[in-house]
Amino acid sequence: MISTNDVRPGMALELPDGVFTIVTYQHVKPGKGKAFVRMKIKNAETGQVLDRTFRADEDVPRAIINRRDHQYLYQDDLGFHFMNLEDYSQFALSSTEVGNDAGYLVEGMSLTIAFHNERPIGMELPPSVEMEVTYAEPGVKGDRVSGATKDVVVETGITIKTPLFVEQGDRIRVDTRTGSYLTRV
Repeated sequence: MISTNDVRPGMALELPDGVFTIVTYQHVKPGKGKAFVRMKIKNAETGQVLDRTFRADEDVPRAIINRRDHQYLYQDDLGFHFMNLEDYSQFALSSTEVGNDAGYLVEGMSLTIAFHNERPIGMELPPSVEMEVTYAEPGVKGDRVSGATKDVVVETGITIKTPLFVEQGDRIRVDTRTGSYLTRV
């Protein structure tokens, strides 16, 4: 148990609704009445963000989250396969467990997976990923307006907006947090 006065953003709490990480934290002392703590918390499994208010000095259960480095291996009918880089054990996650991050998983990439009670609850991708463009419309001469973009499809199947000079076969770097084009490699 940890007091609500001692919690900080980034800590994990094990509430009756599930495991939550603290996004923002605000200690409020009104002119009248007792102090309270207002938090924005994010469900580690669903990603849902909630606003919760606790009394000051209230004890809340702290969740123990283990983060381990893994390597993404491949995808098949069983799901997405990962290998632990410490003991080389392998396991698979379904497409619903991986969620929207599946579009940024490139074979051989390293990432961190968070576990609670030996059950995976979240993935932390690297800030950017290098991918190959598998389909791109050709840029038309005279269509070189400054800042113009076009849609390209990368090797994982997601569509990214890129500048007009990017062509099929190019390798590009994509920001995994926003899904935007960063640079051509």
